[in-house]
Amino acid sequence: MNAFKAVPDTGSQAEQQAWADLNLQSERLKPLHIAELFNADPQRFSGFSVGHGPLLLDYSKQRLDALALEKLFALADACDLQGWTKKLFSTQAVNNTEDRAAMHWALRTPVDDVQYESCSDVLEGVQDQLDKMADMVDKIHSGQWRGTTGEAITDVVNIGVGGSDLGPLMVSRALNDFTLKRSRSLGIHFASSMDGSQMAQLLKQLRPQNTLFIVSSKSFSTVDTLYNANTALAWLERSLGKCAGLLHCHFIGVSSKPEKMSEWGIHRENQLQIWDWVGGRYSLWSCIGLPIALRIGMKGFRRLLAGAHLMDNHFRSAPWSSNIPVLMALIGVWNTNCLGINAQAILPYDGRLEKLPAYLEQLEMESNGKSVNREGELVQLHTCPVLWGEVGPNAQHAFYQLLHQGTEVVTCDFIAPALRYHEATHSEDSLELVRQHELALANCLAQSRLLALGEAALEGEGELPHYKRYRGNQPSSTLLMKELSPFSLGAMLAAYEHKVFAQAVVWGINPFDQWGVEMGKKIATETLGVIRQEQEPEFPLDSSTLGLIDFINAQ
Repeated sequence: MNAFKAVPDTGSQAEQQAWADLNLQSERLKPLHIAELFNADPQRFSGFSVGHGPLLLDYSKQRLDALALEKLFALADACDLQGWTKKLFSTQAVNNTEDRAAMHWALRTPVDDVQYESCSDVLEGVQDQLDKMADMVDKIHSGQWRGTTGEAITDVVNIGVGGSDLGPLMVSRALNDFTLKRSRSLGIHFASSMDGSQMAQLLKQLRPQNTLFIVSSKSFSTVDTLYNANTALAWLERSLGKCAGLLHCHFIGVSSKPEKMSEWGIHRENQLQIWDWVGGRYSLWSCIGLPIALRIGMKGFRRLLAGAHLMDNHFRSAPWSSNIPVLMALIGVWNTNCLGINAQAILPYDGRLEKLPAYLEQLEMESNGKSVNREGELVQLHTCPVLWGEVGPNAQHAFYQLLHQGTEVVTCDFIAPALRYHEATHSEDSLELVRQHELALANCLAQSRLLALGEAALEGEGELPHYKRYRGNQPSSTLLMKELSPFSLGAMLAAYEHKVFAQAVVWGINPFDQWGVEMGKKIATETLGVIRQEQEPEFPLDSSTLGLIDFINAQ
């Protein structure tokens, strides 16, 4: 790997100058403690926070000031972020290595939105598939969809991996409070693991007569997914026999490859389409989101899309100074490239968001974990930091010790809904539950404050012994939503998507491919043949791999 630079010597003269200006600002601000920034401006929150729709972003606890922010905006202009945004919201091939557009935004755009008249055929195609998905949802909810024995479906298993699993799983868990009354008796399960243990445990809980499988794979060639699908089919056949209607009654397919779905055995009427321009980690807005719709209904699913569409329009039109995704992106660039912070923790203070850290790990690291720019040259700047995280109250008892008193600098995203349980006035437990949510919010705010200010947050405590010292100066942003609803969740997820894109523009990389993942799959397939002693390796294997295979085969 090449040595990373503070100021790259590639790119336009304007870009190089913008990086040089930023470097000067970082040298000025590095000695400053976040507590000093608040002392200098007691009303700092008002100038370093922005709201839009159901979201409020507070970035006042970041280690930057107005001048540094001004230089970050200049960097965005020098990198032509506005021009690249226009390309994104078109049919242009912004995914240059695969010669594809990246039109996930079209999945949540109303078909009659006049801003997108040039894409009307695409929007109509999306709507057709959403209507088909709505019909499936209605049949399953109403009991019209029945297995081969004539019994109604009581359990649905989503078989997928990566974006075909994480997105639907995360959103379904997050929006569990919005489960429709008629779908409360419907079990929705997820199978993604290739080792079989997850599927084996799951099938023990289910009855073949009542189980429907959704096989989700953009390529419909993902080995993990197809092995799980084959296991599911074999399980059904053992109990129900190889009857003619088995696949028709018990399988739905979601893919961009209808011919492969048909070849596997999924009937045309049970096929839902996605498109090549939908990346896996951007696909929950498509029919990949069928499990979400089964949980919260199509009306709720469309509210999720509406929230994302709101953020799409905000990202396209808002000036940098009030643009939530752009601010998130540029602050990330500042932390990574100017302050040298290469780790970011995702800390939601709501148990319903337990899968959000894993979802964002894929979104950001699979998108921007690149070391080659769009021109095929090694990058000269650090790109994506390492993301990790956990639900905040659990994380406090796991790794917050490192955040508060360790040696590593970590930037954090605190995420929480302002309201919860307020609608549950009919419940005897509502007051207690509200108080518990208030406790979670108090911890969220207190932890971000202590991380930022350190001992300055503890005035009146006197001199602390060395083992109780808190250095602070750990930067963080707090993203609040009014409540965790389909609309607000859609807006928040779209904000992170656009953050990733904006950072990719600044770093000059393509966020829409994942060749590192693809090569790993290829080598795994070849290694499988060697383990099974069905083929010789295409390339000579190293002694480590040979030794491990010998141990496996000797058992």
